[in-house]
Amino acid sequence: MTATQAEVLVIGGGLAGIVSALELLRAGKRVTLIDRDTPERFGGLALWAFGGMALVGTPLQARAKIKDSPEIALADWLRFGELAPDEHWPLQWAKYYVEHSRAQVHDWLLAHGLTFMPAVQLVERGRHGDGNSVPRYHIVWGTSRHLTRTLIAALLAADQGRLARLHRHRVTALDTQNGRITGAIAVNEDTGAEVPLQADAVVLAMGGINGSHEEARRNWPKDRPLPAAMLNGAHPFADGRMHHWAARHVGARITHAGEMWNYAAGIPHPFPHFPGHGLSLIPAKSALWLDHSGRRIGPEPLVTGFDTHWLCQQVAAQPKPWTWQLMNWRIAAKEFAISGAEHNQRIRDRQFPWFLKETLLGNHRLLRQMQRQSPHFLVADTLRELANRMNQLTASLDIDPAVLQATADRFDAHFSHGRPEDDEQVRRILQARAWGPDKLRTSRPAPLQKPGSGPFIALHTQLITRKSLGGLQTDLHSRALDARGAPIAGLYCVGEAAGFGGGGASGKRSLEGTFLPGCILTAQAAARSIIQGA
Repeated sequence: MTATQAEVLVIGGGLAGIVSALELLRAGKRVTLIDRDTPERFGGLALWAFGGMALVGTPLQARAKIKDSPEIALADWLRFGELAPDEHWPLQWAKYYVEHSRAQVHDWLLAHGLTFMPAVQLVERGRHGDGNSVPRYHIVWGTSRHLTRTLIAALLAADQGRLARLHRHRVTALDTQNGRITGAIAVNEDTGAEVPLQADAVVLAMGGINGSHEEARRNWPKDRPLPAAMLNGAHPFADGRMHHWAARHVGARITHAGEMWNYAAGIPHPFPHFPGHGLSLIPAKSALWLDHSGRRIGPEPLVTGFDTHWLCQQVAAQPKPWTWQLMNWRIAAKEFAISGAEHNQRIRDRQFPWFLKETLLGNHRLLRQMQRQSPHFLVADTLRELANRMNQLTASLDIDPAVLQATADRFDAHFSHGRPEDDEQVRRILQARAWGPDKLRTSRPAPLQKPGSGPFIALHTQLITRKSLGGLQTDLHSRALDARGAPIAGLYCVGEAAGFGGGGASGKRSLEGTFLPGCILTAQAAARSIIQGA
């Protein structure tokens, strides 16, 4: 089979592209899959992601006596995402997601031999209880890397001589005949040669639009603070170029381009895969989040796990494009984590005894690793010494040791007065610890300077870009729509390229863990539509 004989051309080798191709191959279709990266990095950002999924009505929830339903989940989704009543296709996709995540994601993955960790997490609760009202964050055992490699293995098993993969190729244009998409032009990025590709249908699965910081800044909402510098936690190939080509040349519609799911605490990757590459930290709930001068950000303290969207705005509004997280070793051993497969070795490699040991006794291994590898992970025996190291890192005198000491003293005074709950952060910590799985990963509130809890740790963090919440608008068949809302014949769009459905199914905020399932659901919808000849 030559590439030009494909019935379907899938553009993008991330999770959405893999699932699209897999379902099409199983239905007997001939597929050409185009991927800009190397064969070793086939899988895109999903290969490096953590693997958390927001799923509704699962056996794990039932076992933990969590009462969830599509109706409860949809109410949470719409309230937290602030979706407007006239957002027709995002609303339709939100409804579709909560109604089908159990059967078409959870059960579908189980059928591929994948499993989930036994504890369901409660994330994105909302600052005022307006987020997830029940735990529904499920973690793939083996992380997203195991998920991706499992589905790649299924893809290769379904090949039967009907799959052509072109790695290190970039699609630069789509072909049209009589108003219908009939293929594409790709460029071999190693040789520069053009490769014409013909197909009856084209599936756009090229990822989001803010892997390019220029594109992210261009789309940044004017009413939200924009930091002077950011790290990149997205895939650099997700640069929005195909979005704009499709909009200019075939009338596709980009919506919600300014809505992004960024994270408030990133550090530069010690071994970057591309310029500006950052690691997204899961900030310790018990850490004091400080501005560049060592003063606690407020008046409402920043605490992770409640409203990521709000956290990012608070960090972006700071006078300098970095913040500090101050904690001690006791807190960090229990709470410090890095998102993604790379730094979650015990989950990634499915080493349950070791995972259990580090959960109960503290992940000292990861702390020592980051102390060795990252200059942004500072450790000192005294706050004065820590302040000096913070100033050395930023080549400034921003941190007055007396100010840092006073910040810690003010927090600790709540405990000496016997009223720690007077502090809003302590109240949020106690709220998190009320859910059993969170209690395992959240320290009991205690003075920062409690004897035996040291040494002290300061993390130098920046806002880090991650996922696009907007994209090309699609219907429930994942057909790309034009400005009139009509399907563009032969053109489909899936995953992050489609804003995880409808051009922005999450609105302004995600319930977290909606991205991998959004890739799977939109890809399955596109494959069904193509197979049925819609």
